[in-house]
Amino acid sequence: MTEENKTKRKLIERLRNRYRLTIMNDDTFEEKFTLRLTPLGVVILFGSVTIVFTIIVISLLAFTSLREYIPGYADVGVRREMIKLALKSDSLEQTLTEQNLFIKNLGNVLNGNIKNDSAQTRPDKSTKPVNLKMKPTAKEEALRKNIEAQDQYSLAYATETNKTGISNFFFFTPVKGRITASFNAREQHFGVDIVAAENEPIKSTLDGTVILATFSSETGYTITVQHSNNLISVYKHNSVLLKKVGDYVKAGEPVAIIGNSGEQTTGPHLHFELWYNGNAINPQEYMVF
Repeated sequence: MTEENKTKRKLIERLRNRYRLTIMNDDTFEEKFTLRLTPLGVVILFGSVTIVFTIIVISLLAFTSLREYIPGYADVGVRREMIKLALKSDSLEQTLTEQNLFIKNLGNVLNGNIKNDSAQTRPDKSTKPVNLKMKPTAKEEALRKNIEAQDQYSLAYATETNKTGISNFFFFTPVKGRITASFNAREQHFGVDIVAAENEPIKSTLDGTVILATFSSETGYTITVQHSNNLISVYKHNSVLLKKVGDYVKAGEPVAIIGNSGEQTTGPHLHFELWYNGNAINPQEYMVF
């Protein structure tokens, strides 16, 4: 056995040696308290007490209001109130700026300090125009003929074959789902609201050309398709538009993705409208959702 092993063994034996702690009456030598312990037990005892005390202190600081007395920590409610006050102060500053500008503009109006707008100036009628050429030029005649030729192929152009109306049209359902609001012209609800699954594609109800693909704060992403026989379909509150103005789409071809965009919506759905000859019609009379 090496010297190093002997030293380790002696140290372990010393830690395991038992000692007795006795408290005696100094006058009668009567034993009042006796405690048997070892050095290893004393180390374990003090270590356990230290760990328990540390856990208690951390718990008090983490889950009680005592942490507010430590520098650098603050109440969560106080921080929330500070943020609210900062937002209110910004709003008040913006309102004050707008009111000051309004008062300044009102003072300028009352004092007559108004700058003339070049777009609103009246034409000079003191002189009469002479030698006016009212006949169109050759370029204007060519342009007029070109536009008239284009109007012959407009989707809104009525022919003898489409004067019978739209009763014989086969409408493709834009999306399958549950109707939450029906057509009601008296309440100015000129379409139907259809709730469907998330990320559901919105399909064109007929062949046509996209005449509007835009975003507004009220209806969100909106796309409008012009069909034959002066018929228009409108799809509102989409999350994504798949077509742009001028694109030709076929019946059943996806034009958008269902969404919840715009202020006039409370959940993902499609607001679908049909307009015929400038009048809104009930889509439920022509298709099943």
